[in-house]
Amino acid sequence: MAEGGNRVPSSVSVIDAHELLQAGHRYLDVRTPEEFSQGHATGAINVPYMNRGNFFAFWMSKNPNFLEQVSSHFGKGDEVLVGCQSGGRSLRATAELLDAGFTGVKDISGGYSAWTQNGLPTQD
Repeated sequence: MAEGGNRVPSSVSVIDAHELLQAGHRYLDVRTPEEFSQGHATGAINVPYMNRGNFFAFWMSKNPNFLEQVSSHFGKGDEVLVGCQSGGRSLRATAELLDAGFTGVKDISGGYSAWTQNGLPTQD
């Protein structure tokens, strides 16, 4: 398989994502641990794409260990749905995972906000 960058991630709706999860896909939540602890999709695994700053809570920086942490939970061929709060971080995270050789990753459009608006299963 050729290595290359700038692959465009494909996105699925939260309804399609829920059906894919029931069919065996796994959910990677890339929000911060604080966001994740306030509620997440049932069975989701949290690996933050961005970390909150130490001094300024509003400032976020890229998690330098993101790929390594994801690799400890998922194989490069695993079917993984990537979600965040509204879709921005998950799209960037999905693109980075594709560039790193992950082949089965898809972005969840609308993120956790759309997930809860559609009444899909969550846990604290």
